[in-house]
Amino acid sequence: MLTTAIIGVGNIGSPLARHLVGGGESVVLAAKDESRAQALADELGPQARAASVADAIAGADTVVFAVWLDTIKELMAKDAHLLEKKVVVDPSNPLRFDESGQMIRTLPEGQSSGSVVASLLPAGAHYVKAFGTLVADALANGANREPRRAVLFYATDDNAAATTIERLIRAAGFEPLKAGGLADAGRLEVPGGDLHQGGGLNGQLVDLDQARGAVAAEVSA
Repeated sequence: MLTTAIIGVGNIGSPLARHLVGGGESVVLAAKDESRAQALADELGPQARAASVADAIAGADTVVFAVWLDTIKELMAKDAHLLEKKVVVDPSNPLRFDESGQMIRTLPEGQSSGSVVASLLPAGAHYVKAFGTLVADALANGANREPRRAVLFYATDDNAAATTIERLIRAAGFEPLKAGGLADAGRLEVPGGDLHQGGGLNGQLVDLDQARGAVAAEVSA
């Protein structure tokens, strides 16, 4: 069975793991606090297990970095060599909290978090931007919506990554839609992304027709 490593079990990693296991996928979980990863794996049952970050990456076909951009940079410095030939899923946004607790942008305007993460990968890795376009509550509670599933956008220039992420998005209970390539990753990020629920979509969950319209609207503009 194909296995997806989820690094981080917070607002993205935990609901994503639940959705993927619910959709029949196998996951391996890793976190800085290993007891949290183990507790979630125990909750999810035999299709989930916990491991160290390095072991989770080494044992997976696909790796989701469900952590802050700064943390991804730190992990890449140690473990990028383990990502050769793997699909790497990046939900990150160029954000962090400052000393006063305010959320601030960490990259210059026009530079995407996706471009930074992709530049840190080995040449044989398959990069895709995905799983970061919904706010936490919508990701946790928006799966398998009726009568039409909510869309999760993705961006990649890699065919293998596109095939994998479409499978995972569907397994998680959402409808996949490609928004473009790596050059379009910023559209899926906040602040400023027109295809992020917390940005240009103004809090909406969109179905496939609405999502296609949103993608085309910016392209035509």
